[in-house]
Amino acid sequence: MPETSRQRPRPCDLLLSRARVVTVDEGRAVHEPGSVAVVGGRVAAVGPAGEVDAAWRATRTVDCRGRAVLPGFTDGHTHLFQSLARGLGEGLPIWPWLCEFMWPYSIAVGPDDARVAATLGAVEALRSGITTVVDHHYAPTDAGTVLAVADAVESAGLRGAIARGMLGDRTAVAAARGLPEELFRHSTAEELDVTRACLTHRPPGARVRVWPAPLNLSYVDQKLVTGAVALAEEFDTRWHTHCCEGAKDPASYREAYGVRPVEWLDRAGLLDARATLAHAVWLDDDEIAAVGRRRAGVAHNPVSNAYLASGVMRLRALREAGAVVSLGTDGPCAGHRQDMFEVMKQTLLGQRQHTLDPAEQRAEDALELATREGAGYAGTGAGSVRVGAPADLVVVGLDRPHLRPLHRTVATLVYAARGSDVDMTIVDGRVVFEDDRCLFVDEDALLAEAQERAERLAERAGSAGLRVAWRH
Repeated sequence: MPETSRQRPRPCDLLLSRARVVTVDEGRAVHEPGSVAVVGGRVAAVGPAGEVDAAWRATRTVDCRGRAVLPGFTDGHTHLFQSLARGLGEGLPIWPWLCEFMWPYSIAVGPDDARVAATLGAVEALRSGITTVVDHHYAPTDAGTVLAVADAVESAGLRGAIARGMLGDRTAVAAARGLPEELFRHSTAEELDVTRACLTHRPPGARVRVWPAPLNLSYVDQKLVTGAVALAEEFDTRWHTHCCEGAKDPASYREAYGVRPVEWLDRAGLLDARATLAHAVWLDDDEIAAVGRRRAGVAHNPVSNAYLASGVMRLRALREAGAVVSLGTDGPCAGHRQDMFEVMKQTLLGQRQHTLDPAEQRAEDALELATREGAGYAGTGAGSVRVGAPADLVVVGLDRPHLRPLHRTVATLVYAARGSDVDMTIVDGRVVFEDDRCLFVDEDALLAEAQERAERLAERAGSAGLRVAWRH
């Protein structure tokens, strides 16, 4: 082949040129400046800007000088339906927060409320660089609503999973802990049947899938958990649950069953790499070892855990044991913002405050959890800027006063950047957020409808008293 033919630039769909590229790949390469070429939804090239720019001819080139390019974030645990209740329920510990605020709100949510709330949450996520969500949806959970929520999330441009929250038969633990009977709309068998129907409608290969999701390991029927794990195996997907978020969860479970929750999962052969456990704050040494040994996933939600004073997860111990740890926002009511920059920073500050060791975790650790490990937890194959990976990418503007001077790109992103600094979000090679607008949602109409629905919903849920202008 003639030398001129070998040097002819190859065509690509998108070229992000001359950025600070933080790859989070196997070698943790940072190219300053670097470029990324995208073809057919995948990363086709990444490396020093001069080399990549010379080798590729793009349909569209974006000049990224003064910006960073990094992998899209995975939000490993959120509740998008809670978007319409943002700002309510402040100042309550976890169980009063649930019993006095969240359960009544959940019961009052209607199908269209859930769809609008999910769309609002998806828009907020995309605006802050989140490209994958695991949405633990439990209000309402009929098949039509669950699939409508999945459609809304996918239509906005995200990838991920709608983890269908299941309660099943009301257990003695649930009754003792004050869960209202109105939450238990389906028997255990019915819950599994509805989830099966949803899984069938969202098969492998769908950008947004459905996962089985027993609502909370500490108070749902054990048969429900067993059935959920079986469904995950049958449909080759993952399953999700709240796990030991509150300090009383292990003790109440042991009182009912004679064993701790994660201990039971392990003994029953249900703890595996398909498991994704949200919170996992109150695990003992043996449970941490079991989670790591089984390579299970854990979603760490540090902002929510601080907001509800739930405790601090033993992050280092879980990672050293072998657990796959993602970061999560825990939704717009307990986390308030779907902002993974805030979550990364709080991850570091919470661990350091808890251990009194400023070297406990580094900025690099937090960024890995939000990207590479999060993608492993969700099973997307994304999470790093490497050849062949899905082109789930974020472009962050760095020419802003709170981000200058810039000495270390990773430290600046984790400690100083915020969701509003995101200039562009790309999912599967497609630009879904740019120029301060989500490209596939009418944001003005959405915000107006969300506000109207939120006000009516607060009245129906008996939450109007929580909307006072100033609490004394």
